[in-house]
Amino acid sequence: MIPLMLDPAKLRIALVGTGPLALRRLELLRAGGAVPTVFAPGGDGALAALAGDGYQPRMPDAADLAGVHVLFAAGLPDEAGETLAAEARALGILVNVEDVIPLCDFHVPSIVRRGDLLMTVSTGGRSPGLSRLLRLALERLFPTVWATRLDRAADLRERMRAEGADGAAINRAVERLAAEEGWLP
Repeated sequence: MIPLMLDPAKLRIALVGTGPLALRRLELLRAGGAVPTVFAPGGDGALAALAGDGYQPRMPDAADLAGVHVLFAAGLPDEAGETLAAEARALGILVNVEDVIPLCDFHVPSIVRRGDLLMTVSTGGRSPGLSRLLRLALERLFPTVWATRLDRAADLRERMRAEGADGAAINRAVERLAAEEGWLP
């Protein structure tokens, strides 16, 4: 596995599915700033409410998939997930079919989000339960105040860059700030 962070502002993302798994995936995508097109074969009121204008109560066709970079599928019957994954791959789309590892080009890690601070844990899909336990531990170790801490460190970096400081000096200043304020044990 290769960890990557994707900028949803630069990618076209689609979600296909229904039910609680699809809703959870849509919530995760929205929390990351994505506004995916959502296809819900047979309709799904909760998905429709959250997806807004990007909601389609049907399976996508080839024209819908044209230009999509990343496709998530969740809550689909096995055969529908397999067919969709094959169609998407033929178009060069990265695919994740929830809980069906052989159909996934990538996995979504457990996530702790504190503003722009993003921490992830992955077991490569081998033990989602362990990923969850580690995520819960990270949530306790890094409470919501870390969003403000990141803002302060970023402000310090910007000020120092404007003054002409190099990366090493900025890193030392951030380390001093964290040490002086006891951010880490």
